[in-house]
Amino acid sequence: MYPDLTFVLGGAASGKSAFAEQLIVSSGKNQIYLATSQVFDDEMREKVQRHIAQRGQGWETIEAPLGLGPALGNLTPDDICLIDCATMWLTNHLLAENDLEQAQSNLLQALKSCRAPIVIVSNEVGHGIVPDNALSRRFRDAQGRLNIALAAQADLAVQVIAGLPLVLKGQLP
Repeated sequence: MYPDLTFVLGGAASGKSAFAEQLIVSSGKNQIYLATSQVFDDEMREKVQRHIAQRGQGWETIEAPLGLGPALGNLTPDDICLIDCATMWLTNHLLAENDLEQAQSNLLQALKSCRAPIVIVSNEVGHGIVPDNALSRRFRDAQGRLNIALAAQADLAVQVIAGLPLVLKGQLP
């Protein structure tokens, strides 16, 4: 039995996505990947291609840089969904100048209403120094609030450091 919501948190290049993908693959359910990134340059295009190759066959990819709710609403109990990642999703909303509190509230409700188990990946951004500009400080604070809300709602919360999972809440399936 998989938790309704699994929250996987870690720093950049910590192994969090690979860990989350393994959770999904081991479930035996239909594998749905909700991609939140937007490709604006060759570097990002290459990163996306590496992630696709790393995942391998058997995944249905849905691009949802802003609106995760409709995609989550279409999932069934036979599916399992990986949202990778909450950080890119939040960045997209911030840069689009959307109401971040409303977007977060909508996301949390969509996660709660979803009929499929969900694994959501997010970056821990609070371990560094205070950023020197207002946009970066606004992002860091909003990401911290989102991570707190996701962890509170999650049945399972795992921090990944150097590829090693540390269970913060709940039990691994």
